[in-house]
Amino acid sequence: MDIDVSSRRENRLLKRTELELTVKHPNSPTPKRQEVRELIAKTLGVSRDGVVVYSMKSSFGSNETLVSAKAYADKAAALETENKHILVRNGLAEKEGAAAKASK
Repeated sequence: MDIDVSSRRENRLLKRTELELTVKHPNSPTPKRQEVRELIAKTLGVSRDGVVVYSMKSSFGSNETLVSAKAYADKAAALETENKHILVRNGLAEKEGAAAKASK
């Protein structure tokens, strides 16, 4: 997998970097969200816990996926700012119903 950063914007107020990228994955299916988070973290040199993938879009038959992501200074900043459902998708929070089911 290869990554190409199209747009990078620093948002100091929210302690994050907002990214628009293209992930190229020749001869392989669309990568999982966790794989993309790890790739972004490695490319930017930040912790994977601070990376939040907001959206991933790929076209049928294409070897490229358009990704919208945010890289926070730390996990606490991400938990303060992002919506709950986005955090659940990225594995940074648990679904509210999942905790209740686990205790039963």
